[in-house]
Amino acid sequence: MRKFGLIGKKLGHSFSKKYFSTKFEREGIKEASYDLYELEEIGRLKDLFQREPELAGLNVTIPYKQDVIPLLDELDEAATKIGAVNTIKIESGLTKGFNTDYIGFKATLEEFYPAADRGKALVLGTGGAAKAVFAALADMQVSYSVVSRSPVGDELRYEQITPKLLQVFNLIINTTPLGMAPNVDTFPVLPYTALTNKHYAYDLVYNPEQTLFLEKCASAGAKTMNGLPMLFAQAEAAWKIWNS
Repeated sequence: MRKFGLIGKKLGHSFSKKYFSTKFEREGIKEASYDLYELEEIGRLKDLFQREPELAGLNVTIPYKQDVIPLLDELDEAATKIGAVNTIKIESGLTKGFNTDYIGFKATLEEFYPAADRGKALVLGTGGAAKAVFAALADMQVSYSVVSRSPVGDELRYEQITPKLLQVFNLIINTTPLGMAPNVDTFPVLPYTALTNKHYAYDLVYNPEQTLFLEKCASAGAKTMNGLPMLFAQAEAAWKIWNS
């Protein structure tokens, strides 16, 4: 039996187990299982490896996409560049980190955000998922600014996002967990009424499918997209890595 799974601190929001279990059944993949492994701290990862010697691959979610890096034997070139890992391949007792968030985000953004409409992006958050977003935007030659609760350098504070400033950016990307189940009543504080039908809003959160962030953006006329397509794309990329 080849085992796969997801590590994170709180995994009640995750669709990964259902996604992979359905995939295994639909595609007739036998001798494979996918489980959720909640880790109170990332240091427990080594205990997990000892407890589950049949593990062949892991996905990584909040808040361990950066913290897991020192515990791995090797990093893929893209994961090194991005500075975050969301996929681990385990082979012959060695672990290698990859970033399929980048692959999934870039592929879905290219479809959602037409080249003819591309302007500047406003990225909310600076965590592990945000790092993959930064890399994808750079590769797509989309300039961006970052909003943080604790800004450094030229990052912006949420209080600085005025209606006038929002007109400079026609793409807004939420990489924070605000709005994620069970905290569905939370959302980034922005002047949503300043948005128009020229704006695009992408929320990496996928549970619920319609967050308050997306609801507020849509009410102002913006085109919206949630994180489900990205989840599917990055999951398939992870499966390819585990089986390469």
